Amino acid sequence: MLENNFAKVYTQFKMSLYAKIFNQDVDVDDRLTAIEVICVEVIYALNNPTIQEFANFAQLSAPNAAYKVNSLIQKGYIVKVQSDTDKREFHLRLTDKYYDYFDLSQSYISKVSKRIEERFTTEELKLLDKVL
Repeated sequence: MLENNFAKVYTQFKMSLYAKIFNQDVDVDDRLTAIEVICVEVIYALNNPTIQEFANFAQLSAPNAAYKVNSLIQKGYIVKVQSDTDKREFHLRLTDKYYDYFDLSQSYISKVSKRIEERFTTEELKLLDKVL
């Protein structure tokens, strides 16, 4: 039962993101492919990874990772920032354009959180927070 309920919630979050992807309100040149959406989500989750960290996580070759990174840079969703400690290394940082666009998925999380807060007692909310 828990697994099914968790799968339903997870699916709802994915569907919210997918709906935003299919209804991108950006110029054609700035539109992200499904793979690019996954790439920026990975970069977000890895929290400013190096290009190598991104490539390793995504199990991409260095040239393939560089191609994907350069495409996201050209579209304005990420920038490369030189490391303060190792000048040979660059970290991938998401831009305001990413946050403006992908804040839509965050708004769904806020919506769900508000629903939860309205439906559960303080004790239940504390337990849910602890479980999460």
